[in-house]
Amino acid sequence: MQKKEILKQILRTFHIQPRFDVKSRDLELPLDTGKIITVMGVRRCGKTSILLDAVNRLAEQKDKTPILYLSFEDERLDLAVDELDLIIQAYQELYPHQPLADCHFFFDEIQNVDGWERFVRRIYDTITRNIILTGSNSRLLGSEIATGLRGRTLGMEVFPLSFAEYLRFQDITVDLYSTSHVAAVRNAQDVYLKQGGFPELLFLDHGYHTQILQEYFNVLLYRDIVERYKVQNVTALKYFLKRLLSSTTKQLSIHKIFNELKSANIKIGKNTLYDFLEHAESTYLAQTLYRYDRSLVARELGEKKVYAIDTGLCNAVEYKFSEDRGKALENAVFLELKRSGRELFYFRDQANECNFLCTDRGHVVEAVQVCHDVSGQDTRRREVKGLAAACRQFSLEKGTIVVSDGPDTWEVNGLRIDIVPFYRFALSDN
Repeated sequence: MQKKEILKQILRTFHIQPRFDVKSRDLELPLDTGKIITVMGVRRCGKTSILLDAVNRLAEQKDKTPILYLSFEDERLDLAVDELDLIIQAYQELYPHQPLADCHFFFDEIQNVDGWERFVRRIYDTITRNIILTGSNSRLLGSEIATGLRGRTLGMEVFPLSFAEYLRFQDITVDLYSTSHVAAVRNAQDVYLKQGGFPELLFLDHGYHTQILQEYFNVLLYRDIVERYKVQNVTALKYFLKRLLSSTTKQLSIHKIFNELKSANIKIGKNTLYDFLEHAESTYLAQTLYRYDRSLVARELGEKKVYAIDTGLCNAVEYKFSEDRGKALENAVFLELKRSGRELFYFRDQANECNFLCTDRGHVVEAVQVCHDVSGQDTRRREVKGLAAACRQFSLEKGTIVVSDGPDTWEVNGLRIDIVPFYRFALSDN
């Protein structure tokens, strides 16, 4: 069958489908900005569902035929960049009386077509400005946008489910003044920290979760990194990525990993390991957090910590992670803060450390410490000391310690410290 006929079949099948059965996320895509909306995030985090939710909203306003939706993960769409115009031709032959200027274009995982940005730019400049794209690689999508679509885009990031979304998907009522509802939320918190927030897992038997998450990891490893970046030393890459996940919440040392590989007689250059880190970040497997410094150069070139995109993925790939509830809690708090869109750093001076500093236009506005349990005297002293040092340095009147359970408020040398359980922190405006 000719490619144009296949495109007609795909487009028409999409148009005659009923309303898509998807659950709404906190992120609702704008439909009338006049910008190309780019939606980026790790595989299986729910980008397609967010697109289909936008399609549902559009279909409520008008007929579905002015909507072109194509997933470039579909093996039937084996298109080169010079064949992308077949999409326009196929649609016009299906609907010759439909003005293209009124159409909305949804292209899912478009980075699978090399050179796609030239086609999208032509649509934007000559046909319509109603374009929404998704991709699983921020580096590729970002560089292509910077060169071919600069000034025309509005970028949005999608993460696996937040805790609030997780509760909503599970139909768990949030009423923090009801003891029975709080008990249900607390139980859900424990499961969430172990299982993570990939939406698909909520609708599958728990016995398959680890296997499915390991498959996510393998697809990301082989398809998103090995194939895309033509990585030759797959053994070193696989070790590096697993080592990266095992380092979650800790300071990352490329030098140490280099020596570990060298000891195992695996030849690899340090520069290649830095490339691996960039690949892991661009595919959203992991995110790095810089130490706060007023000097931009010192920040960018200084030490950094690493956090995983999902606690469940860490538990599936790095089994020791599930035994450390403190690491899972800290990683979950990082993701909640990251979703808020604020710029994050960590604080460290010669004697103290605070997990997170939140900034607004370059100014530190909030300090957050994370600890599974602060009931022990030594633990409490250490966590308060680090938080207080950060608050003093940035003239903050209060700080927050996120714990697994038990709200409280302390006063330490005039500093107010709010002790907040994770579920309350995640369900607040943070």
